[in-house]
Amino acid sequence: MYLLWLLLFLHVSAQPRTLFDPRQKQPTQEGNVRLVGSLDSSGRVEIYHDGQWGSVCDDGWDLAEAQVVCRQMGFPGAVSAIPGGPYGEGSDPIWLDDMNCEGSESTLSDCNFNGWGVTDCTHKEDAGVICETGKNITSNRQFSVDNSLGLSDDLGLLFDCKDGCDFSINVRDLSEEAELTFCVHRLILMIHPELNLTNESRNLSVDVSQTCHPHVSAFLRYFYTRQIEVSITSAQCLHQLAFIFGVKNLMEDVGRVFTLLIPQDNTFRTQVSMYEYAVRTGDFVLQENVLQYLSWNGEFLISSPVWSSISFHMMDALLQRSDLIVKDEALLLKALERWIQDKGDEINSEQQVSLLNHIRFLLIPVDELYEIQFSSSALHQNHEKLFLTGLLKGFQFNALPFSKIRNKMDNMSNEYLPRIYTGNEWNVFINVTTFQYPDHDQNNRLQTFSTPAHTSALYREQKVQWRAQVFLTAQECSNSGISCRSFPVARFLADGNLNMYANSIRFSNRLILSCKNENNVFHVQDFKNHKAVIPTNSSMGLPNPCPDDYSFRFVVRPEFI
Repeated sequence: MYLLWLLLFLHVSAQPRTLFDPRQKQPTQEGNVRLVGSLDSSGRVEIYHDGQWGSVCDDGWDLAEAQVVCRQMGFPGAVSAIPGGPYGEGSDPIWLDDMNCEGSESTLSDCNFNGWGVTDCTHKEDAGVICETGKNITSNRQFSVDNSLGLSDDLGLLFDCKDGCDFSINVRDLSEEAELTFCVHRLILMIHPELNLTNESRNLSVDVSQTCHPHVSAFLRYFYTRQIEVSITSAQCLHQLAFIFGVKNLMEDVGRVFTLLIPQDNTFRTQVSMYEYAVRTGDFVLQENVLQYLSWNGEFLISSPVWSSISFHMMDALLQRSDLIVKDEALLLKALERWIQDKGDEINSEQQVSLLNHIRFLLIPVDELYEIQFSSSALHQNHEKLFLTGLLKGFQFNALPFSKIRNKMDNMSNEYLPRIYTGNEWNVFINVTTFQYPDHDQNNRLQTFSTPAHTSALYREQKVQWRAQVFLTAQECSNSGISCRSFPVARFLADGNLNMYANSIRFSNRLILSCKNENNVFHVQDFKNHKAVIPTNSSMGLPNPCPDDYSFRFVVRPEFI
């Protein structure tokens, strides 16, 4: 079939070779935004309304609003929101005032504001933004999506030379009022039914943000070759183009590759931006993959500048997860309080209650649980009844056998299930500096430590001794009397008899993998028969960012049966 198409192309009369025409001015669309300044990624924010550009007042201007502007223009996210001054004063109308964005809106005009042109500001208060450009990305490693067939290389040459092209794709630039034109072959596009082209079709127009323009050519070439390179800086644009054109299989491929590239941005801005984009496009698989990574890095996400900018629905999704890694539940509650305070009036009382209901008061350490009742925070005062209910259940959980509590429950709730808590008493680190010379650090790859049997006060004085060890070779396994089919392997077992807890406590321990000199977690593994096979590039397809410089974190995770 592909050979037939190629033969047809060779008989089509040659058209003028036009990979890309000079930019031509096009009418600007209602609600478009642009930045006025010396750099593409920062400047005074202006929005197009009623046939005219105008500025935005900085009243209510915060990072959530900046995130919306930057993502609307195709940047991964915002670095900061800038109040009036640094980028000069506009001279056109002030279109927006008292902005109130959640941060997840697709366009700035989707946010709440006073009304077009309703303002008490002067141009001295014109708002600006600094957008994230990807400079904090640790690398720009690429992965290939390859669905090629026999004639893919030949068809790629056909795309490159443009001989016989008879179909134009017009790509409009939303921020600069310009258009790019790509000349392609109609019959090639008609192979893809998702494009819904007819025999009479001669052109197609799409709207693409400015930062995605460099990736359009590679995307169109995919129609010919079924091959494309994906990096963390191009992933969202390629996914967006696949969404616009309806190429579902490429959307899935790019989403899958993005999950491999996630660790490359240690600012979390790309991940947060990609999640919000996945919500807008309804890509549930991509949402889950990003949420899992952010949950694994919960400790570092909470302390990052991005924390205060994440949306309500992202916070709601994170707080429901049991794979969220945090020091303890009390720290998570404090982080939520700080997030609600930073959001101000954006989060109403009903939303606050919804989020607080995800806090697992029962798993807050009992001494910190006791201190909560003396808290003078606004959140505590506004929802005192909810806090008191959580405290009562928490004290019951710490004072009564779980079997007694369980008999009064209709169904098992997540509030009884632990997250992955990494307080000092619950985990131990082992650093592996090299896999090439395992004998050099063999003694350092064995650690012993003790933990309480459970977080409940009933068991905190009962200690369990643990032995954590990493094996790099078959000989090391053999010397310890275990069989290892692949390497490296982590073993985590109790130095003693756990039978005394067999009817009450289950230990669902976890192995957390990160780079020795970096914070980001790139994988979390459970233990089966006390062993965890550590993933490598070859065994699980994971692009470990530090294959010879791991930090292994063994975490004890007790839960009541």
